[in-house]
Amino acid sequence: MNTFGKLFTLTTFGESHGAAIGGVIDGMPAGIEVDLDFIQSELNRRRPGQSKLTTSRQEGDKVELLSGVFEGKTTGCPIGFIVRNENQHSQDYENLRTLFRPSHADFTYYNKYGVRDHRGGGRSSARITISRVVGGAFAKLALRQLDISIQAYTSQVGDITLERDYKKYDLSLTETNAVRCPDPEKAQEMATLIEQVKAEGDTIGGVITCVIKGCPVGLGEPEFGKLHAQLGSAMLGINAVKGFEYGEGFAGVIQRGSEQNDIFLSKKSSYEAGEAVANSSLFTLHSSLNSNHSGGIQGGISNGQDIYFRVAFKPVATLLREQQTVDLEGNSTKFTAHGRHDPCVLPRAVPVVEAMAAMVILDNYLCLSAYKK
Repeated sequence: MNTFGKLFTLTTFGESHGAAIGGVIDGMPAGIEVDLDFIQSELNRRRPGQSKLTTSRQEGDKVELLSGVFEGKTTGCPIGFIVRNENQHSQDYENLRTLFRPSHADFTYYNKYGVRDHRGGGRSSARITISRVVGGAFAKLALRQLDISIQAYTSQVGDITLERDYKKYDLSLTETNAVRCPDPEKAQEMATLIEQVKAEGDTIGGVITCVIKGCPVGLGEPEFGKLHAQLGSAMLGINAVKGFEYGEGFAGVIQRGSEQNDIFLSKKSSYEAGEAVANSSLFTLHSSLNSNHSGGIQGGISNGQDIYFRVAFKPVATLLREQQTVDLEGNSTKFTAHGRHDPCVLPRAVPVVEAMAAMVILDNYLCLSAYKK
């Protein structure tokens, strides 16, 4: 299961301390202008060493396109790419060769395959998300032409949290600070907490919120391919993710149906109320909605409103302090991890969340287009 998607697909390869991370994108529409600077900027948002809040591993993460692009545009053929690993410190992991790190994939990988790469986790390392960011960048280039935008941001670190309503924030401020939080004051509080946790050799988790605007009505399937289920699967497949909710999510369970229902309004009423009319086929129905508790998806299918969801990330499992564990023989032992690690993954995970969302949305758009044909 190294391939993601149906019509727009991404197949990935590589390990944290191998020669390179890479992938093959298939199903990319032909004729899309390839903005290499944009693709690289997406990788720069994910790369290590970008601030004192992240791992100090220094990697350029320069993408090399191998196929599928001619004279600056996609050809419709598979797009091969690699990003070379240049700054591995494999010796930092030598003390982990015979140990199972708590809450890592070491134990499960070893028991499933009978072998594991102890150097940075190998295939289970978050470094493999490089391929997802490249795939997502290409998906974003296609979605641009459809006026579909995807914006994620850090909405919680530890117990420091933003209000749930994304409309209360200027999301264009997300990239103005190292935490990637659109509230400058909260961002500083979050940064201070991450620095404190890092100094203690510990880690902290949090939440990333994502907003998708401009989706047409009709993305997703009504039974096993529900759009929110696809988004949930994509997000839960990201390293360190432990929770997903869309729309009102768990917060909505305290309300009654009369409070939660998104009421249809006539086109005339919606204009008088100052509400934006949802796009695509809702225009032909001459109706809009007075709220968006559903998070832009109803019956598993997009309804034309903003799609928004939240993704919970656990604290990083690697601590730079002594921990208890067992070795390959089942003997109890203690160890202290070495190397370069993130005290909090959220700042670097923001572009990964966007990338996975972009691939899901483009894949479903292509499926919808094929269905309508």
